[in-house]
Amino acid sequence: MNRDDLALLTFRLSRRLLAMEEPILAHHDIPMWAYAVLTALRDGPTRTQTALATAIGADKTRLIPILDDLQRRGLISRDSDPADRRVRLLALTPDGRRTQESIRSQIRAGEEELLSALPADERETFVRTLITLVRTTA
Repeated sequence: MNRDDLALLTFRLSRRLLAMEEPILAHHDIPMWAYAVLTALRDGPTRTQTALATAIGADKTRLIPILDDLQRRGLISRDSDPADRRVRLLALTPDGRRTQESIRSQIRAGEEELLSALPADERETFVRTLITLVRTTA
């Protein structure tokens, strides 16, 4: 098969997805990194700032202003760990959960529109394959 390299193909797809997500995130006044934080906290237990930064692939020092903003807006809580007061435990607040779910729902609708170019059986296979590849390279 004569095709472009996978990096180029995924780069083009990523640009299209980011362009689709950008107005959704802007509507909620949430930058992409903040959405990554909300999503990571939704899916897992309370985390330390260091573990969160590792999980989303962010530098922990650059993550602090994002966490400060999310906390100021009431979307996350950051509490001292009773076992080690130097460690901050993070969690979504109910408003944070609602915000994340609203953004995710709108993004998924856009993804469905994009995926509609594929036959239904291929959509699920594509998404499953993508998830597998991402997990094996993490």
